[in-house]
Amino acid sequence: MAHVIRTAVLGFGTSGRIFHAPFLAADDRFEVSVIATSDPGRAEQARSEHPGARIVATATDALALAADLDLVVVGTPPGTHFDLASRAIDAGLHVVVDKPFVVRSGDGAELVRRAEAAGVALTVFQNRRWDADFLTLKRLLDDGELGDPLVFESRFEWWKPEGMRDWKGRTDVADGGGILYDLGPHLIDQALHLFGPVESVHGEVTRHLASTDADADDDAVVLQRHANGVSSRLTMNSVSAAAGPRFHVLGTRAAYTKHGLDRQEPQLIAGLRPGDDELGREPEENHGVLTTPEGPARIAPERGDYAGFYRRLGDHLFGDGAVPVDPRDAIAALEIIERIHGR
Repeated sequence: MAHVIRTAVLGFGTSGRIFHAPFLAADDRFEVSVIATSDPGRAEQARSEHPGARIVATATDALALAADLDLVVVGTPPGTHFDLASRAIDAGLHVVVDKPFVVRSGDGAELVRRAEAAGVALTVFQNRRWDADFLTLKRLLDDGELGDPLVFESRFEWWKPEGMRDWKGRTDVADGGGILYDLGPHLIDQALHLFGPVESVHGEVTRHLASTDADADDDAVVLQRHANGVSSRLTMNSVSAAAGPRFHVLGTRAAYTKHGLDRQEPQLIAGLRPGDDELGREPEENHGVLTTPEGPARIAPERGDYAGFYRRLGDHLFGDGAVPVDPRDAIAALEIIERIHGR
């Protein structure tokens, strides 16, 4: 690719405004060329934060400008992902799709087929692979600090007694609503990324305080047995006034326990941007603990690095390396979600 990667961001809610546009704007290989949002307030924010971008009302308006684009980022609700990604691929554009990749795994396989036939890049924004705590755990496993891993406990727990916000709590499961579709793609992807494919899966989903407008679940537990023998125990809910540990990992040499969620999302919402020194840094009180028979020790964390996704994508589009996330990984996670939902 001989020029800057001209990019359209479809949707300017939390996804487009916080997770995509700032990192695209911070990498001089990318240009935020077009932003699609029908919300007047968000359109005004987009004009203020990205004055060089063309603001249009709909994804269709953005895709009509395909001749002047190279990349499309799909940051709209999951029920729209397949259609918008398909149209972008048909227009000859590279595509980033936010998680969940699509609602049905078969649609994901179809997108992979279409992208390969069209010769364009297709990847999924699994940003939690670049969480500070996940990068730290991966380092400990790679360095053998835990010995052979045995049990992987992973949690995303929040307190939202008013129910999940936006489409997540008001969309039926058949259209990608509920917490398993929201957080499952993160937690399942992390487990598969660390420990490989699974041989057995058991899951339970419950609806406690979710909106009565849909059948969306707000509490899910996923138990997996990986082919390498590791047991994954994944918990996600929005009804925890007191959250359990983010990670509790047992190995033959040590255990690793970490509390608190990665800070990059709240930091970005608060106004920090790529290049700010504090972005991605964990406070000392959130450092994990490695416990051996000799006792516990605080572990200095890696720095969170959401920019790593677009750094790798830029490398790929300029001819160096693979896409940051293979979409087949996202399909594998979706297949597990479908099994739990009985679909």
